[in-house]
Amino acid sequence: MITEDMKIAMQGILPSLIATCDADGIPNIAVISQTYYIDKDHVAISHQFFNKTIRNIQSNPHVCLMIIHPSEVAMWMLHATHSHAENEGELFDQMVMQLEAIASMIGMEGVFKLQAAEVFNVDSVEFR
Repeated sequence: MITEDMKIAMQGILPSLIATCDADGIPNIAVISQTYYIDKDHVAISHQFFNKTIRNIQSNPHVCLMIIHPSEVAMWMLHATHSHAENEGELFDQMVMQLEAIASMIGMEGVFKLQAAEVFNVDSVEFR
């Protein structure tokens, strides 16, 4: 599902957005520092600050992720389902390194602390 063009939108140059709903259907949108490509059917997002988003995912695992190509401003909506969180291991370590690079680019070294890599199954993709 995820194409080469879409992978460029996951390099952290432009932040992504995540839309979730709580158990009562009340929506929430949060900015994500990092959407990380795992394979053609899976992505991970950086869990740093968004406690409400995590609570929503725990009660309703279905989300929409908006990723944006940095030079073409093409947008994709990924409809995804939360699978699990990782707070150690190779994926987590790779995301820590990439998050540090993103923070360095915007002059915010030492501010971002990755709590977990939230892994999602990509159910469908829409070009916007």
